[in-house]
Amino acid sequence: MRDDSRHSWRFRPFDRIASIEYGIQITLLSLLAGMPAFLLAMILLWRGSFAPSVQWLWTGILILLVVAFTSLLRVRLVRPLHALSNVLSALREGDFSLRTRPPRSPGGPLALAFREANQLESMLREQRLGAVEASALLKRVLEEIDVAVFAFDRNEELRLLNRAGERLLKEPSSVVLGKSAEQLRLRHGLTGPAPRTIEIGLPGGQGRWELKRTVIRQEGEPLRLLVLSDLSRALREEERQAWRRIIRVLGHEINNSLAPIKSIAGSLRTLMGRKEPPPQLRREMTAGLKVIAGRAESLGRFMAAYAQLARLPTPELVSTEVEPLMLRTAALETRLPVEVTGGPAVRVMADPDQIDQLLINLLRNAADAALETGGGVRVSWQVLNGTVDVHIEDDGPGLQDTANLFVPFYTTKPGGTGVGLALCQQIAEGHGGCLALLNRDEGGVVAVLSLPLGGGEEA
Repeated sequence: MRDDSRHSWRFRPFDRIASIEYGIQITLLSLLAGMPAFLLAMILLWRGSFAPSVQWLWTGILILLVVAFTSLLRVRLVRPLHALSNVLSALREGDFSLRTRPPRSPGGPLALAFREANQLESMLREQRLGAVEASALLKRVLEEIDVAVFAFDRNEELRLLNRAGERLLKEPSSVVLGKSAEQLRLRHGLTGPAPRTIEIGLPGGQGRWELKRTVIRQEGEPLRLLVLSDLSRALREEERQAWRRIIRVLGHEINNSLAPIKSIAGSLRTLMGRKEPPPQLRREMTAGLKVIAGRAESLGRFMAAYAQLARLPTPELVSTEVEPLMLRTAALETRLPVEVTGGPAVRVMADPDQIDQLLINLLRNAADAALETGGGVRVSWQVLNGTVDVHIEDDGPGLQDTANLFVPFYTTKPGGTGVGLALCQQIAEGHGGCLALLNRDEGGVVAVLSLPLGGGEEA
């Protein structure tokens, strides 16, 4: 065991001074510094041949000088530190109105400390101003946007909401702040995948809403931010627009068939009503009935195509190899040879029957375009970012109206139904993919079908 008893008696004057208050330390140290000179002056004064009155007079003067210089030294050293302490305390409290006055001498550590304190005050004031402005801007934006925003803490209690959130709950923030997500009927929004579409039934809103969720921090505490966007109005408007387009196309197609049927039926009735039927009655009847049958058949095909688009079944996904699917579909086009340039050996999760129908429609359109210019059709595929991109290129005249490509019943082909591309897009989206048609720089069109990669990539 170590014996420290021999060190316990050691006199450590500076250690004892260091434990005293700083102002008293300055006083004691200044007295210690001047003590040798004061003692020397006293020895010379009292051992010299001076009158007692003179000795006492100068003794008093020397004591007063020592006290005065000690007090002055204390003030010069301690007062700037008090000023600097007051400024730092104000900064800690968020008060940026105090600044230190640098000493007259520009150099030295004290002047440097004062300048650093002033620069710190300026920097913190600018940061506080920026934070206040950003907070005010964020608050104003949250109040003005037509999206309900809620923020819940780790206990799932509401800590923040905007004006749209108040309208959705039909309660002011002063009432609902602090309530739990369960009480507000928003508990299901804090769980499950996001973004997604959910059904909401709250006092201020019902229907389908888009839910987004993220995590933010406020004063160091994590908050779960819940953002709800009303989709009902947009969906209703889209539905109205879709119904207008469908009614317009249906009306146009039906009128195109009914108008000649009505006209020919009226003409045939007039011919039959004559007392002496004309000799060409049989020929007129045959021709008229042929037109009526043709228009009825055309209208039947149109309605069948509409039924096909409206009643597309849910795809039954299985692991399907891409290359045999492409070769089999390309072989069905007999009007011109389809060049299959190929791609990597991959599989996709797909419904083979529906993908067959999609590819047949795309290849038929490509062949129709290529036959107009005497060009060719090429098929290839590649793997990119977890998807298989199938490219069907043609050397046709290109697309003239790209805005209505996927509008149901819109067509530029004589006798076309306008259902093919809309059906292709519906099949692609049903498989979690997408379809795009683009004009090529060198002429013609490329159809890009993107499907999620599935079943593993083969060597």
